[in-house]
Amino acid sequence: MDDLNPLAGTAHLLEEVDKKLMVLLRDGRTLIGYLRSVDQFANLVLQRTIERIHVGNQYGDIPRGVFIIRGENVVLLGEIDREKEQKLPLKEISVDEILDAQRREQEQRQEKHRLVSKALKERGLAVNAELINEDFC
Repeated sequence: MDDLNPLAGTAHLLEEVDKKLMVLLRDGRTLIGYLRSVDQFANLVLQRTIERIHVGNQYGDIPRGVFIIRGENVVLLGEIDREKEQKLPLKEISVDEILDAQRREQEQRQEKHRLVSKALKERGLAVNAELINEDFC
């Protein structure tokens, strides 16, 4: 154990228990909730969890309740600053509206990928769809 850092590894997460955290998952979902438990594998238990969906400058929150997260699925984790949370430059909309906006955004992204693939194919190039990212389109 490092003398300068007595809490190594996932033990740092113990300091975050009972705090409101934002967790970004590998599948792209964003969860916000209160950290209630953590183990040596960085598995997390969040309480009063919401799934926040962002589309443009709008967002919607889907209540999820108690949420158990396997540590290997966590990409990013951070404490929510309550003062800044109240001053978000985003507009909150209903769950139905945000899900509809998300669906439209995904359809536009798929259409853009289809057009790029078609254009490359016409030029004699075969491209793996997984390799095309938003920066390319």
